[in-house]
Amino acid sequence: MKILPFEMERYQSLWENIVDYNLSESGVHPLQLNELISHDELARLVELPLGYNQTNGSAELRRLIAGFYSNAGKENVLVTSGSAEANFLNTLFLLEPNDEIALMLPNYMQIWGLAKSLGANIRPFHLKPNHTRWEIDWDEFDRAVTEKTKLIAVCHPNNPTGARLQEDEIERILEKAASVGAWVLSDEVYRGSERDGNLSLSFYGSYDRVIVNGGLSKAFGLPGLRIGWVVAPPKLVDQLWGYKDYTTISPNTLSDHIAQIALQPEKREKIFQRTRSLIRKNFQILENWMGGKAGLFQWIPPEASAVTLVRHRLPVSSNDFVTKLRDEKSVLIVPGEQFLMPADYLRFGFGTESENLTAALDLVSEFIAEKFEK
Repeated sequence: MKILPFEMERYQSLWENIVDYNLSESGVHPLQLNELISHDELARLVELPLGYNQTNGSAELRRLIAGFYSNAGKENVLVTSGSAEANFLNTLFLLEPNDEIALMLPNYMQIWGLAKSLGANIRPFHLKPNHTRWEIDWDEFDRAVTEKTKLIAVCHPNNPTGARLQEDEIERILEKAASVGAWVLSDEVYRGSERDGNLSLSFYGSYDRVIVNGGLSKAFGLPGLRIGWVVAPPKLVDQLWGYKDYTTISPNTLSDHIAQIALQPEKREKIFQRTRSLIRKNFQILENWMGGKAGLFQWIPPEASAVTLVRHRLPVSSNDFVTKLRDEKSVLIVPGEQFLMPADYLRFGFGTESENLTAALDLVSEFIAEKFEK
């Protein structure tokens, strides 16, 4: 099997640490270790032996992760190296050549690239803008899911739109999956980053073929820990664990212990409050900026996460726009083409520190004025 290049990840990896202002990131400004743990907790970490960790994640960490979902126990959890490894393991295990996958687009393109590399038949269904929110094209969804469908994959809350699914929409997806016996894989790494403060409903718990992936990278603001997870039926978790033996083997020992602190219910809620506060503050900055560019940009405000997909009316493709912006103003934005969207879409990440966001948007305004408003 030859794996296709993951264009967006490579694009970000090449440039995000070089530019002055990174608006390509989809999470929030990360927490510092001294913001997360006490001196006593730090002292205990210093004495921790740096041996191999339990390969499926410590029992305590799995218990805490399970507590984030209804009717889940530690036997339902496999700890992974970020949600990216969770996506990788699930896709590799579930799909074989010619299997059908119904895939929500736009989406973080990892599952798309892996499914294509595996020779699966990808049947997309799209989120489409509908006045105040992005909604599933249900006619396309019904066509995408057939008697041959092995897997239905969604991203909820969604990257790159920031949309989240309502209860009736989740039920409709699950009912369709049950009617054909398909698995549902829900990437829920942005759960906890809702702008209105209401935790998004999880797919987990109401259908016996649901797999949920999550992690500490986005809503928790702890991407450097590289802690993710799969929540699924115990038999599937055990099978995925067998695949993990061939990849990262075990979670990082330090990260496992720090994650146990972050996932304590009281600490978890404080982290979410921080995330949502930053998102609300920066949303106002972005909304005001967009309001001054009404003739150039059209958007549907995100319901969750620190990303939004914006349509522009500039006489240039998004790829060309972001390349010139990066080279001339040292600001990084993701072009919509990397999500298989038309060439007039851009993904803005607005989870950075507020002063950085303001400075970056000022440079984007300056660039537009210089190039397109003469």
